[in-house]
Amino acid sequence: MIPSFTPWSALVGGVLIGLSASLLLWSSGKIAGISGIARRLIWGPWLGASWRAAFVLGLVAGAAAWYAIARATGHIEWLPHARSGFPPLLLVAAGLLTGFGTALANGCTSGHGVCGLGRLSSRSAVATLTFLVTAIVSTYVVRHVMGIQ
Repeated sequence: MIPSFTPWSALVGGVLIGLSASLLLWSSGKIAGISGIARRLIWGPWLGASWRAAFVLGLVAGAAAWYAIARATGHIEWLPHARSGFPPLLLVAAGLLTGFGTALANGCTSGHGVCGLGRLSSRSAVATLTFLVTAIVSTYVVRHVMGIQ
């Protein structure tokens, strides 16, 4: 695992995400909403699917490159120990609910939170606020009511 969190790593990560989303918007007029990109890549319409496939492959390749570098420099273990006691069925249910929520909100945190807020979209502000409140309530319930750490 990465030895310790620093505000600088969060700042650099946030700047890179913002620059990437801005570059996609400025260069092609497209929004970097991951749920929309994945949905259209899987379900269609497939017109323009090549940029979506390249985008998803870039995400996977970037994560793989980061992991390889972090592992080679000793900053991460091969298989970090699981830090949670979440039952697998709960994880599956959480994933399904997240997918349902992104469909209901017509977008995800990257589409609304990064791109939509950057465009001053009031709909994205409401969606992002809803995501944050739901995450806070869910974390409270799981940790303090259900007692899962």
